[in-house]
Amino acid sequence: MPPKARAPLPPGDVERGEKLFKGRAAQCHTATKGGSNGVGPNLFGIVNRKSGTIEGFAYSKANADSGVIWTPEVLDVYLENPKKFMPGTKMSFAGIKKPQERADVIAYLETLN
Repeated sequence: MPPKARAPLPPGDVERGEKLFKGRAAQCHTATKGGSNGVGPNLFGIVNRKSGTIEGFAYSKANADSGVIWTPEVLDVYLENPKKFMPGTKMSFAGIKKPQERADVIAYLETLN
């Protein structure tokens, strides 16, 4: 399910992205090599990873069966509105509406590999 064409992401700021991640995602996700899963899966190495592939995490059927590859462009669409992008996801996060904030978070996630 590739995202619809949209404007390219603005350049992201890794430091702002890390702060946004810690403020909005760290309650549910870890982001460290070998880190445990929380309410959500560990996001270390998420960029360009296939959805639903972290061992030990109980994904929703929608997520496990999606075949989505988490490219920066796909993450942009997903992070804007997770439930719209992937109906049936267990992720209860409402999304990040501002494109710059999404770009910043994605820039941070790209450093985690």
